[in-house]
Amino acid sequence: MDTESTKAEQTAKNSAPPVTRETTGSTPSFDELGLKPALLKAITDSGYEQPSPIQQQAIPAILSGRDVLGQAQTGTGKTAAFALPILSRLDPDQKSVQVLVLTPTRELAIQVAEAFQTYARHVPDFHVLPIYGGQSFTPQLRQLKRGVQVVVGTPGRVMDHMRRGTLKLDNLRTLVLDEADEMLRMGFIDDVDWILGHTPKDRQIALFSATMPPAVKKVAVNHLYNPLDIKVASKTTTAKNIEQRYWLVSGLHKLDALTRLLETEDFDAALVFVRTKMATEELAEKLKARGFAAEALSGDVPQKQREKLVNQLKKGQIDILVGTDVVARGLDVDRISHVINYDIPHDVESYVHRIGRTGRAGRSGQAILFVARREQRLLRDIERVTKQRITPMKMPTVADVKVQRMTKFKERIADTLASADLGIQQQLVREFQAETDTDPAQIAAALAYLAQGNSGVKLVDEKTAEAEDRATAGFTPSGRKAARGARASRFELDTEARPLHEHPEIAMQRFALNAGHQHGVKPANIVGMIANEIGMDSKYIGHIDIHDAFTTVDLPADMPKEVLSTLKKARIAGRKSLIAPLAQWHSEGRGFADDGHGPKGPRFKGKKKSHKAFKGKARKKH
Repeated sequence: MDTESTKAEQTAKNSAPPVTRETTGSTPSFDELGLKPALLKAITDSGYEQPSPIQQQAIPAILSGRDVLGQAQTGTGKTAAFALPILSRLDPDQKSVQVLVLTPTRELAIQVAEAFQTYARHVPDFHVLPIYGGQSFTPQLRQLKRGVQVVVGTPGRVMDHMRRGTLKLDNLRTLVLDEADEMLRMGFIDDVDWILGHTPKDRQIALFSATMPPAVKKVAVNHLYNPLDIKVASKTTTAKNIEQRYWLVSGLHKLDALTRLLETEDFDAALVFVRTKMATEELAEKLKARGFAAEALSGDVPQKQREKLVNQLKKGQIDILVGTDVVARGLDVDRISHVINYDIPHDVESYVHRIGRTGRAGRSGQAILFVARREQRLLRDIERVTKQRITPMKMPTVADVKVQRMTKFKERIADTLASADLGIQQQLVREFQAETDTDPAQIAAALAYLAQGNSGVKLVDEKTAEAEDRATAGFTPSGRKAARGARASRFELDTEARPLHEHPEIAMQRFALNAGHQHGVKPANIVGMIANEIGMDSKYIGHIDIHDAFTTVDLPADMPKEVLSTLKKARIAGRKSLIAPLAQWHSEGRGFADDGHGPKGPRFKGKKKSHKAFKGKARKKH
C-alpha cells in the first residue's frame, strides 16, 4: 500500500465536516425506511411498531452506505439501528465475511449475534457467528470455514483469528463498533485501532458510543469518512412516585402470575404491556375468561375505537387495557394505578414511556415487570440507565388469592344487603327452609356456590393451594414441608443459573449434587467441598438451593471435564456428591439419568489454566 497516498486520502477524509441530524419532525414507520420485505416481516414478528429516534436516523444512513457516528445510551434500540440496514444490504449468496461487529464483552457479542439471527429469520442462507475468548477455537474455525456473512466478536479474539489467517476480511463491507466507550474503558481501544487498520479502506463504519471521550473521538477522526453524526438524548428518568418491582419468572405460568397479581393488588385500572399485536388479543380474551373487565388495544385498532376504549377505561366500564408500546403514546387516564410489563420491553426508553402512564399529576403509581432468567441483562440495563433500583417481589400465594376473593365476595354481599330490594328472594328462602327444614346457613352457602358458578372467582381448596404454591416457588424450602413424603418430586426445577453479582460477565450453569436437607447439608458444606476439592474461589460459587434429597448450585459453565470428575467423586455428608449438570437429573428429581458410568460434565471450552475462578493450587492439581 502507498503510504503517502493513504495519508493524503486520510487527510481528505478528515477535512470533510461531519453531518449532524437532529431528531425532529413526525415519526416515520419502518415501512418508510427502505428496508427489505423479509426484514419488515421480522420486525412485525418481533412486535416493533415504530422506529426509535436512533433507528429513524441510522437506518437510512447505513442503507445508503454512509459512515455513522452515533451517540446513544444502552437501551435506545441501537442494535436494531445497525443490524436491520446491514441485513437489508447483505448478499446471502456470498459466504465470505461481509460484516464485522466489535463488542466489549462476550455477553454483548452473544446478544448482538442473537439479534441478527432474530431479524434475519426470513432471510435464506444467512449465517452469523459470535467469537470471543474463553471458548475453544475449534467450533469457531469450523463455522468460519463453512462460511458466515456476519461475525460478532470481542477485539482480542478477532485479532487472534486475523493473525492466524482464519478470519479473512477481504470482502468486508461494513464494520460496527458497539459501545466504543466501554471498549476504551476495558483497554481495547488500541486493539480496535489495529483491527480497523487491517480492514479494506472502502468499508463502511458505524460507531456507537454512550459517551464520546477523546480516545473514541480519535478513532472516529482517523477512520470514519464524513460521518452522519447522530446524538439521541433518550428519556431515561422515571418518576419518583412510581414504585417499581419485578418478578423473576419461575415455575408459575405468566398468565397465572398475572391473574394472582390482579386479584391481590389493590388497583383501580391497569395497563398490561405485551410485545406483539396478536398477544394483546390473546391475553385480553384469557383475562376476560377469568372474570376481568379487559380489552385489547394495539396499533391496528382504529382511532375511533381507541377513543372509545380509553373513555370506557376513564368511566370504569373496563379496568384493564392490554396493549403494545403504541398504547403509551398520549394516554393520560387518572384511574391507571398499575402498569404491568407482561413482556419486558426491548429498550429502556420504551420501559420509561410505559410506566409513565401511571403516577400522573403527582399521584403514586405501581410498575411491575415480569423478567425471565434469560432477560436479566435487560433488567440490569433498565436499572443502570434509569439509575433506579427495581425491587424483587414475592408472588402472592394461592392462600392470599383465597383471602382476597372471600373479602371481595363478602363486600358484594354487604353492598347487596344495603342497596337491593330482596323481598322476593327472602320469601323464596323462607319457603325452601320451611319445606326442607334446612339450616339457613347451608341455604346461604348453596346460593353463594350458585352465584359464583364458572365466573373464574371460585374459592380454592387447601390441597390445590399447596400444590400450586409448590409449583410457583420452584420447590423452595417454604413449600418443602407440605411436599415431604408425598409424590411431590414431580415438579419442574428452574434450570437457568443466576448470574454472579460481582461478575455478571461469567457464563454460569446450574448443577445438582447428591445430598440435601435430609442429610444435614448446609450451604457452607457445599462451598467448603467445592473450594477445598478444586481450589475454586468462593466468589465464583453462585446460587445454592438445598432441597430435601439433593442440592442445586450455580458454577462457571466452562469448568474442565477433569474438574467435574474430581467434584463428582468428592464426599459431602458422608456420600459421593455425584455432581452433574441439572439437565441430567432425572425428571422426577430422584437421581441422575446416567448410563451407570456417572454423569458426564460439559467439555471445557477454553484453556483451563487461564480460568480465573481457580486458584493456583487447583491449576497445578488439574
